[in-house]
Amino acid sequence: MSSVIKDHHEAIRDAVRRFAENEIAPVAEHLWQAEEFPYAAWKQAGELGFIGLPYPEAHGGGGGDWLGFTIVLEEIARVDCAVAVSIMANSTIASLLNTFGTEEQKRRFLRPILEGTQVGCIGLTEPGAGSDSANIQTRAALRDGNWVITGSKTFISNSGTDITGPVVIAAVTGTRPDGRKEISNFIVPSGTPGFTSGRKLHKIGWRGSSTHELFFDECVLTPDHLLGQVGSGLKQTLAQISTGRILIGALGLGILQASLERSIAYMKERHAFGKALTEFQALQFKIADMATHGHAARLMLYDAAARKDAGERFDREASMGKLFATEKAMEAAHQAVQIHGGNGIMIEYPVSRAFGDAKVLEIVEGTSEIQRMIVARELLR
Repeated sequence: MSSVIKDHHEAIRDAVRRFAENEIAPVAEHLWQAEEFPYAAWKQAGELGFIGLPYPEAHGGGGGDWLGFTIVLEEIARVDCAVAVSIMANSTIASLLNTFGTEEQKRRFLRPILEGTQVGCIGLTEPGAGSDSANIQTRAALRDGNWVITGSKTFISNSGTDITGPVVIAAVTGTRPDGRKEISNFIVPSGTPGFTSGRKLHKIGWRGSSTHELFFDECVLTPDHLLGQVGSGLKQTLAQISTGRILIGALGLGILQASLERSIAYMKERHAFGKALTEFQALQFKIADMATHGHAARLMLYDAAARKDAGERFDREASMGKLFATEKAMEAAHQAVQIHGGNGIMIEYPVSRAFGDAKVLEIVEGTSEIQRMIVARELLR
């Protein structure tokens, strides 16, 4: 670990931790209760450079590395996973725009979401196309030189807010020679005629992260809203997905660390049957497991991020890290609730809110089952 973590990474950790504890922790319960997007925290995170940390300075980013950004998400998720996932989801579209966008597209759409004046979202998932992204039904057809989009998306993070900006959506634009669907990506600015947000979706976790359905009814886009080349949409998205798995793993790591810290603090404060909770071996074993799993998850995710920064292949490591960190986060959140007893199921205690957050992590960016398939496929090559 010491060969990967540098002084500037620890400086990032300290700065983000202060921000999360001072600015997010006091409002975390309110955001959860109200299911309210964290506007103030979002603006501050942008001003402090956390949102755009790994992206080029020329486009409003911080010029940092992905290991540093992994630490940013870990530390924010340690306090409130909903705020962290809003930054993570924004990063997904930022990566697409940064890698495949034209200079004009970067100026118009990338800079605002890196600086925190807007928030971006990715529109891939549909009612019948989650992990099976090749089953996308939304269509885009050329008509009089413009693209006309028809279809719907669901479970879209960062949608429907007052500052939602560009949405990158995947749509079928034709049929490939092998008979499979040709999928292309399009940038749809908020407010485009024919593009509307549907009902707000209510989740067991990430309640402060705004999630809606999206609808496209004859939504007309000029040609300059196509991202990259026609037919390259699925390839573009898959090229970014392993990075997303590192970042989702980082959210799990944050919950894991928080579960450990909250459990230790509670055990030191409380007594049962005439003894401090710290004296019960069964509870000692729970925190020992949390600490061990947290250390292992941190090593795995930091290694995957460092590989990405070095330009090395990291797909398998990302899937391993995402799988391990999110499943162990769920275990740790469960045990933290157990350690807190009756208080653990009360929403004013962060462990109860983290329990729902942790479960969501096992589903998004590829379920645990999908991660096992990826790892096994890599091993059996």
